[in-house]
Amino acid sequence: MLYDVVICKTELCPMLRSTIIVAGGSGKRMGAAMPKQFLLLKGRPVLCSTIQAFRRADPAMPIVLVLPGDQIPVWGALCVNFQFDVPHQVVAGGEERFHSVRNGLACVAHDGLVSVHDGVRPLLSSDLITRCFAAAEAHGAAIPVVPISSSVRELTTEGNEAIDRMRLRAVQTPQCFRTALLRRAFELPYDPAFTDEATLVERLGVEVHLVDGEEQNIKLTTPFDLKVAEVVMGERP
Repeated sequence: MLYDVVICKTELCPMLRSTIIVAGGSGKRMGAAMPKQFLLLKGRPVLCSTIQAFRRADPAMPIVLVLPGDQIPVWGALCVNFQFDVPHQVVAGGEERFHSVRNGLACVAHDGLVSVHDGVRPLLSSDLITRCFAAAEAHGAAIPVVPISSSVRELTTEGNEAIDRMRLRAVQTPQCFRTALLRRAFELPYDPAFTDEATLVERLGVEVHLVDGEEQNIKLTTPFDLKVAEVVMGERP
């Protein structure tokens, strides 16, 4: 088998770093008939490129892929059809991102470092992965961010007002944490305000360290994003 469907793995893992890749998109904004993580990018599913990025950064690092339960057989068939044999575990997700990441975290058996990454961000570099893990090791929690180039306005009860964009940053993934810290954060009850793992960890009173992200580390949401990704990947060696 090219992949294993698991709910939890309890044996000790010798690796001090693990990655949880979360892919639960439906593809509605992409206007596609299939989930966007399964769309083809340079001739193979997007998820293949995302998983391969972490494989290049650390060939021995365990990778946990979280998918909606009904998509797991589809992914298995794609792995066979595209001869994708990078080792990884597949875990059934939950109702919200919070529950999906928690299911993936249950499969991380060590107390080292763990990253959480969007399945439809396939363009990140090995350097970014390494820097995020290093920052998490030093600070406990680290996330990549990039400056916002567009002017932004905040809606208010009286209308709207401009905000100084120099004070704002757009958040990317992988978001990296000490494993024990993230486990403690996921003991909190679910709150819709938890838009990502960083907001969850902050609820514990832990400061999140910011790492310089990458402009090309885009999240594939629209057909235009997919075209941009094709160009970026075509320029790479």
